[in-house]
Amino acid sequence: MLTVVAISGSRRDRSYTRKSLGIVLEAVGDEPDVETDCINLAAADLPLYHPDRDEQGQSETLTRRVREAEAVVIGSPVYHGSYSSTFRNFHDYCSKDEFRDTAVGLVATAGGGSYGATLEHMRSTVRGVHGHTVPEQVGIRKASSKYDGDDLTDDDTRRRLEELGAAVLAEARRLHPNA
Repeated sequence: MLTVVAISGSRRDRSYTRKSLGIVLEAVGDEPDVETDCINLAAADLPLYHPDRDEQGQSETLTRRVREAEAVVIGSPVYHGSYSSTFRNFHDYCSKDEFRDTAVGLVATAGGGSYGATLEHMRSTVRGVHGHTVPEQVGIRKASSKYDGDDLTDDDTRRRLEELGAAVLAEARRLHPNA
C-alpha cells in the first residue's frame, strides 16, 4: 500500500490551494493500492519552530505522517514571490528523515500571474531534505478565476493536477517497488 500525503500551506478557509490538492488526491485515490491523507496546516497546532525544542504542538504527529508516506504533494499560495510562512514553519520541523526516498509534487496557487519563484523555492527546500521532486509541477495563475465556489471550472488546470498526481505516484512506485 502506498500513502500519498498532501500538505496545504494555506490558512484561508476557502483555500484554492487546498481545493487543488484535493483534486490531486482524488486522482491518485482511485488506485486500489493507494491511501491518501491531507495535512491542513490551517487547522494544525504548530507553534513557530524553535530549534532548541524537540516537540511542539502537533509537530511530531504531522512529521510522522510525512515520514511514513511514500509520496507527498506540497501546496502553497504565492506570497511575495515565495511560499507561505505557514508552509515554511512546518517545513522547518522536517528533516531528511521525513523526505528521504519520498516522491514529491509541487502546487502553487497565485492571486495574480506569477508563481515560478514559489515553485523554485519549494523545489530547492525539498532538495535540501533529500526529497525526490518530480519534474511535473502545477502553478495556477489567477486561481480565483479557475474556481466557481468549490468547483474547479478550468479543464486544463484539472488535467495538469491529475497528471501531477500520476507522476508523483509513478515516482513513489519506482522508489518503493514493494509497497
